Amino acid sequence: MSKIRVLVVEDSLTVRKRLVEVLSADPEIQVAGEAGDGKIAIEICRQLHPDVVSLDMQLPVLSGLAVTEYIMAYCPTPILIVSSSTNRGDLYKTYDALAAGALEVLEKPRGDELDGEWERAFVSTVKLVSRVKVITHMRGRLQGALKMPLTAPAVEPGPYRLVAIGASTGGPAALLEILRNLPPDFPLPILVVIHIGHAFGRLLAEWLDSQSGLRVSCVSDGEPLPEVGNTRMILAPPDRHVVVSRNRLHLTNHDARNSCRPSVDVLFESVAREIGRQSIACLLTGMGKDGAEGLLAVRRAGGRTLAQDEATSTIFGMPQEAIRIGAAERVLGLHEVAPALVALAGGPEFGLRVGSHSRQAGR
Repeated sequence: MSKIRVLVVEDSLTVRKRLVEVLSADPEIQVAGEAGDGKIAIEICRQLHPDVVSLDMQLPVLSGLAVTEYIMAYCPTPILIVSSSTNRGDLYKTYDALAAGALEVLEKPRGDELDGEWERAFVSTVKLVSRVKVITHMRGRLQGALKMPLTAPAVEPGPYRLVAIGASTGGPAALLEILRNLPPDFPLPILVVIHIGHAFGRLLAEWLDSQSGLRVSCVSDGEPLPEVGNTRMILAPPDRHVVVSRNRLHLTNHDARNSCRPSVDVLFESVAREIGRQSIACLLTGMGKDGAEGLLAVRRAGGRTLAQDEATSTIFGMPQEAIRIGAAERVLGLHEVAPALVALAGGPEFGLRVGSHSRQAGR
């Protein structure tokens, strides 16, 4: 079996050598090249065509974001961001890189991890992203390129009270795509669980809020479930489950489910219990099976259930499991999700306005 060829891009020589050492110790991985700045990283990637790029965000000459945009536009390669960026500006650039096609993000070792814990996570994540078949992202070639026309699937609108969405790997970009194609007067509150590392998840809601026409925030423990007409997207914070109970949103520290906290299953199952047939649940791209059983619970309770299709999923694991067990009423391409939600929420009069009120970044 051929080894996974990795290009390590890191400006700190000390950190780069450690990453190379960790990768080289695994018999299934080969370090194909090293780069200390963004320009050299692009040149090596074009020459060597590695299986994975391990990429720092703070680089001289060209930033990690610029490298991501170029690679995904001209020589698409699975990118794992390995970064210690924690300030707002740097985290925003990380989210931008995920939206531009980077697959996953891992925090650099802090030094307080259990022996070998970070190294195992790094190697396993490299192996994971190496299996993803990435596509060309035109963002690096044409900013503002024409999007695929949005058409609403034929669905009957109903008296729904909320939308619940779950996502993992590839989730930030998928959420952004949906947000940008929902009108700012979309009537239903949207609850979201997305799997992302604690250090990188704390400002995700703020970044999404800056990119779209809907207000986006994190759940506050005990806050009322927004009424229909109070348009908001609400994200579970890192490392806390979110549940709906008695028309309020609650955060819990209960054990991880499917090795995940927050867990999509935990949210979906609470939605099935509390909202039942007045709910819409959607399971997006991600590894594993979190959310599949919860989606099935929503369907059994009479709610509407959607799953992202294989062609548009970064990783088809979560939606595929939901489809396998019969949890998904409809299987849709990512570009069809927003129109479907609009059609369910308000019928054709909303569908005509899909994508026409997007708020630009930096409003």
